Amino acid sequence: MTSYLCAIGTATPPHRIPQPQIATFMAEGLQLDAAETRKLRALYRVTGIAQRYSVLADYGRANGSFEFFPNTPDLEPFPTVGQRMTAYRQYALPLSVEAVRNCLQQQPDVTVADITHLITVSCTGMYAPGLDIELVEKLGLRTDVRRTCVNFMGCYAAFNALKLAQAFCLADPTAKVLLVCTELCTIHFQKNKEEDHLVSNALFGDGSAAALVQAQPATSGYSLSLEAFHCELEPDGRADMAWHINDFGFEMTLSSYVPKMIQKGIRQLTDGLLRKLPVKLKDIHAFAIHPGGRKILETIEQELGLTTHDNRFAYNVLRDYGNMSSATVLFVLRDLLASFTAAEAGAPVLSFAFGPGLTLEAMLLQVHLA
Repeated sequence: MTSYLCAIGTATPPHRIPQPQIATFMAEGLQLDAAETRKLRALYRVTGIAQRYSVLADYGRANGSFEFFPNTPDLEPFPTVGQRMTAYRQYALPLSVEAVRNCLQQQPDVTVADITHLITVSCTGMYAPGLDIELVEKLGLRTDVRRTCVNFMGCYAAFNALKLAQAFCLADPTAKVLLVCTELCTIHFQKNKEEDHLVSNALFGDGSAAALVQAQPATSGYSLSLEAFHCELEPDGRADMAWHINDFGFEMTLSSYVPKMIQKGIRQLTDGLLRKLPVKLKDIHAFAIHPGGRKILETIEQELGLTTHDNRFAYNVLRDYGNMSSATVLFVLRDLLASFTAAEAGAPVLSFAFGPGLTLEAMLLQVHLA
């Protein structure tokens, strides 16, 4: 028995901001001198990101017209955790609702009344009663829907949500699981000139993705069966990718050594996943890799012998949205799912995501055509 990923819906905030414009905001907010500003702009150019979305309009505005950050040269008093969580609570629900509705529109034979389980995923905000309960109320889900929250696990958390969804479906073949990954990364801008913070500020954007998982494939179009999962830890990298709650927001550590840590573990991760399956890496031609950054994608290509064409869906999502933490890999899978033709029926799909730990997650899926 297995379960099926039958639909993926996505949503982004209204503020689409070009990467050079965000660089201008950062340079001014960090009060960089001319040399530091040139280095920052160079960093932003090599990210492979053209634009990002934010719930905050400030990143595309000039100082003096900010709504969230103070209209002072040094952005002081800098927003507290409480202020950032207020913003999360304000913006997370409508974005999540939009993603869910986009998802369920793709499977008109499934209604909100059919949903038996709800899994919410986020590492950028928490409150209680939380996003899960607000989604039940806003969407009109059944009050007895079984709710699970996956919090603060970072960019790989969608994999854990999919594992939970699969377990629910295997335990109850009538289950219809709705999972929602919503991340508002940009509310956690840190006013810090250290390299880790500069890199984080250059990569992350906001977005939401919702997915429908059930024990049967979709009645029309394409779906993906969840064939196998495998996880590895690379403890040497625990200090290179981390996520901490501090007085002025959530602080991301993302060092330049992360690609090397992923290079060290990606072959072992892939072999561990495929060892128990009748599939070889050379037989896989469809990939959905979490675009944690351009260098991470290039490192995986080098280590596994992939091409940029193999990785095109990840590069496109990185270019158009940046890194949206847990939601990102679902955006990649959405684009992959939309690209299938009848020739891909039965084809295997390999997916990866990475996060604090250093955690490396792998998933094998298979294409099904109704």
